[in-house]
Amino acid sequence: MARPATTPAAAADALREDRRLMRLAIRLARAGEGHTRPNPPVGAVVVLDGQVIGRGTHRAAGQPHAEVEAIRACRRNPRGATLYVTLEPCSTTGRTPPCTDLIAEHGLRRVCIGCIDPNPRHAGRGIDVLRQGGIAVETGLCEADCRRLIAPFAKRITTGLPWVTLKLALTLDGRLADRDGRSKWITGEPARAWVQQLRRRADAILVGAGTVAADDPELRCRLPGAGDAWRVVIDGAGRLPADRRLFTDAHAATTIMATTPAGARRLRQTLPAGTAATLWTFRARRDGTLNLADVLRRLSDEHGVMHVVCEGGGRLAGRLAAAGLVDTFAFVYAPCLLGDAAAVPAVDGPRWLLGQAPRGQFTEVRRLGGDLLVLAQELQPDAARPPRLTETRNGRHP
Repeated sequence: MARPATTPAAAADALREDRRLMRLAIRLARAGEGHTRPNPPVGAVVVLDGQVIGRGTHRAAGQPHAEVEAIRACRRNPRGATLYVTLEPCSTTGRTPPCTDLIAEHGLRRVCIGCIDPNPRHAGRGIDVLRQGGIAVETGLCEADCRRLIAPFAKRITTGLPWVTLKLALTLDGRLADRDGRSKWITGEPARAWVQQLRRRADAILVGAGTVAADDPELRCRLPGAGDAWRVVIDGAGRLPADRRLFTDAHAATTIMATTPAGARRLRQTLPAGTAATLWTFRARRDGTLNLADVLRRLSDEHGVMHVVCEGGGRLAGRLAAAGLVDTFAFVYAPCLLGDAAAVPAVDGPRWLLGQAPRGQFTEVRRLGGDLLVLAQELQPDAARPPRLTETRNGRHP
């Protein structure tokens, strides 16, 4: 992976330095999360004579890619430099020119790439163009971290669906709220601060109508510089009252109500006059609910949404889980015990038996103040058994 060295020790030192610089590029890329849709977040660093002379972040679709920003930011001529970039440089013209052309034009001699473009139409093409131009290319540097960075983009490109993170704040016995629907606050301030970081990386926040009716949430990230994520409410019955903040605040234009034809008729009668909120109508299933995969696909198709964070309630969480639509389960547990069967369950609906229950793997466990964050992935229903609830049914330069 590292540049050629004369001794094993020198090679190891070079590899450590390469990794350090790619980790810097990853940190730069993370600054773009939540702003780049439908493009992935990308970071780049230009290094000459052991010194970082340029840094770049892809900030939004239509704006310069990270490689362009890094090269333009160079404080000296980058000829002969090495470029570290988290994702394979583009080689096609879209909203912006190909990055491979700019790299060659400025005489960079080496490019280190974190991961290859997941778009089958583009994968490896940028690497080939660079190598044909006499530029040394190395791939796979900090590859796992770079792939995690673009996982939502990769899923959208390959499946047409966004990445879904199911975030729930729970008591120790797995309850979202007490029997009266009170949930403020199960978890402490450090956990709530973590949620703001999660929202900053999201393109859409998804909730059920019950959550909006009970809590009247704002569903926005309060961190400085955060983008405007779409606020999506599943309300098949059209039962939400008109005074909810999602309809009346200054950001109502980012609110999408996903409902049925009957629900849409009710909402049009009750929504405040002149509201900027949008109604999306979907054909109801036999049980009167919406096909959640259709909602997610429309978010992807119409708004380039790559990452959806679902914040409940329990029934919506259960339907997403039963349909195998959740990519990351992010549960924050408080050391609090309700011990009440009438309290609101975290995941309500699938009713799997133990032998049928999907199993996955924990990917992270850590403390958030006095609470505990647990991340898990790959909890999918058994492919040989239909779930209780069923759901059916782009590159860097869109």
